[in-house]
Amino acid sequence: MISRSEPLIQRYHTAAGKIFSHDDYTVGWICALPLEMAAAKAMLDDIHTDLPKLPSDDNAYTLGRIGAHNIVVACLPSGVYGTTSAAVVAIQMLSSFRSIRFGLMVGIGGGVPSKDVDIRLGDIVVSKPDKYFGGVVQYDYGKTVRRGLFERTGTLNKPPQALLTAVAKLQADHMVDDSRIPTYLSEMVAKRPAKMSSFTHRGQQQDRLFQAEYEHIGSRNTCDDCDPGKLVARSARATNDPVVHYGLIASGNQVMKHGRTRDRLAKELGIICFEMEAAGLMDKFPCLVIRGICDYADSHKNKQWQEYAAATAAAFAKEVLSVIPASHVAKTPTIATVTSNASELLSSKI
Repeated sequence: MISRSEPLIQRYHTAAGKIFSHDDYTVGWICALPLEMAAAKAMLDDIHTDLPKLPSDDNAYTLGRIGAHNIVVACLPSGVYGTTSAAVVAIQMLSSFRSIRFGLMVGIGGGVPSKDVDIRLGDIVVSKPDKYFGGVVQYDYGKTVRRGLFERTGTLNKPPQALLTAVAKLQADHMVDDSRIPTYLSEMVAKRPAKMSSFTHRGQQQDRLFQAEYEHIGSRNTCDDCDPGKLVARSARATNDPVVHYGLIASGNQVMKHGRTRDRLAKELGIICFEMEAAGLMDKFPCLVIRGICDYADSHKNKQWQEYAAATAAAFAKEVLSVIPASHVAKTPTIATVTSNASELLSSKI
């Protein structure tokens, strides 16, 4: 249960002639890296000035608007990663912004390419529930049982209904109309050409997928010394526009950098992306997880595609918000209410 033990002084500020308070912000957006927060800020239609926080709130926020929605963006502390850190950021955000209805976890992740899912660098993976999981599976949480087998325990909540409905509409729209993601990416660069040039597509020739069993050669952060004969042959795409994939996302407290382990877990659980924060959020901060693919979760991973992948994820987040009417958000219970009711229900059963 989230409590507000310290009073928050209501101060107001103006942006584009309007007056805002903490209660005007209904969408929480969490990032893990500064470059992800930069991509989020670049997608805002308006940027608002800061509001005061509770003394116990250590987060740094960017406030703004996308369409009809006022957004609170927060980033994990520099150099701090993992599920627990993400949970702390979410709880502190909710302590200062009590009217948040749902959340978005937006950033980069490692893709799981396969014959069934043709994932490329810069593509987007969106968490989607199936009959076993709520869209995110904490693959490293469980217990070791007989014969040394690892048994995963517990399940994580699925995203709020308003977000799942918006994702379904967007999936349908993309079947008949072009996505607005390329337009959002172009507008991002046009508004800040000097600053955002590194957030552009790196070129298909720089998208190299090696066979799962082939390990990276050398200590350099490039694959210049790796054997090109070990590359997986893939046909070129007609455009550089990112493709959106929907499925299970694996979350854990360790970086996945091993192709064979990646493929083994993907086959076992049906996952198409690895990341490190979402499992800490789903039960405390109901959210949709959106990941831009910056590497293939193997030993060849590097940072070359991180900025562009962060931008494509942020662009999808903007597009999904564009199909959610403000009236639907107003009808959605606040996260504070939902988590409080869940805690009280759990307590009554103990």
